[in-house]
Amino acid sequence: MLTFDEALSRLLDSAQAVSEVRALPTLAAAGRVLARAQAATVDAPPLDNAAMDGYALAVADVPQLASCLPVSQRIVAGSVGTRLQPGTAARIFTGAPIPAGADAVVMQELCQHGADSVMINHLPRVGDHIRRAGSDIAAGSEILPAGQRLRPQDTALAASVGIAELPVFRRLRVAVLFTGDELRMPGEALPPGAIYNSNRFLLSALLDRLGCVVRDLGQVADDLAATRRALREAAHDNDLVLSSGGVSVGEEDHVKAAVELEGQLEMWKIAIKPGKPLAFGQITSLGREVPLIGLPGNPVSCLVTFLTLVRPLLLKMQGVREVIPPAYLLRADFDWLRPDARREFLRARSNIDGGVDLFPNQASGVLSSAVWADGLVDKPAQQVIHRGDRVRFLPFSALLN
Repeated sequence: MLTFDEALSRLLDSAQAVSEVRALPTLAAAGRVLARAQAATVDAPPLDNAAMDGYALAVADVPQLASCLPVSQRIVAGSVGTRLQPGTAARIFTGAPIPAGADAVVMQELCQHGADSVMINHLPRVGDHIRRAGSDIAAGSEILPAGQRLRPQDTALAASVGIAELPVFRRLRVAVLFTGDELRMPGEALPPGAIYNSNRFLLSALLDRLGCVVRDLGQVADDLAATRRALREAAHDNDLVLSSGGVSVGEEDHVKAAVELEGQLEMWKIAIKPGKPLAFGQITSLGREVPLIGLPGNPVSCLVTFLTLVRPLLLKMQGVREVIPPAYLLRADFDWLRPDARREFLRARSNIDGGVDLFPNQASGVLSSAVWADGLVDKPAQQVIHRGDRVRFLPFSALLN
């Protein structure tokens, strides 16, 4: 069996990022992957402006507390005042440009307002409450790197320097199919021996959250010929084929054999728990080699292998720069005294005391454990965990996006 790190390395080494680039309105670009680095075309802010409501003035005109100055003008955001006459103040509002001749803003709470004058009850310093032009972003500086999966704050930053369109990679097209004669859809009758197809909902939602175009090919019968036909159909005009079930060693598990007949199988068993049977290879279709990953049918195995192995591959194929999720060292508030030859990903939940608790039943078919948990404890092979040990915790908040 390959180790987890060997398997992940092979997957990432095989990844071919999409090359097609499309211009999208910045307003619609969140969630997409930026194809080219972006630089600011203007300073942000473009002018020196007031950081709060108050009075713009020259510090030299306030030699002592209770200095009284006539108010010569009123400047609101979106307007530009005139040069400030010596010995006067300008009523100014947050975001309004600082008039020439002023070198500080005194917040209104420190002033006593008159009809046409203001008493300054504070000794200002040069630069007080002034946001300088370019203090956030200087024109010409890089604001977003290529390979960034655009978050709302990223598109807001681009908009703040006037970028109306962003070049993004096209979305990945992923075909999904599900093997197993026992599978039924919710709403259908459930005869003895049948189960509902939870993995169909799981994988479709996971792919959608990652910004993929999901092409659901439905259920495939436990038959070699049917599996081969489904793989050929799935490989047509898609970037990746993802299957669930049929990758074990039973007589009715046909994905491994079908991949070997329709293309090439590169790896099959990985030293990971849950999720040992995982097929990776290529399907040959119209002169193209389309990567395929066959995930286990057990729902938790399917989830764990997707999050830890498929997600990084998908991100790299999308053109994302950083594909490995962050891990946090937390205190184990549990004992796990059963060493395993495989690397284990345990369903766990962080607690308000800064530790992490373990779901009591770690069986690969217990999907409720994934709902209870808010992440995974990444336990190296052959290790045990004692209460109080530091463990690597992978939060779902980082793995599901």
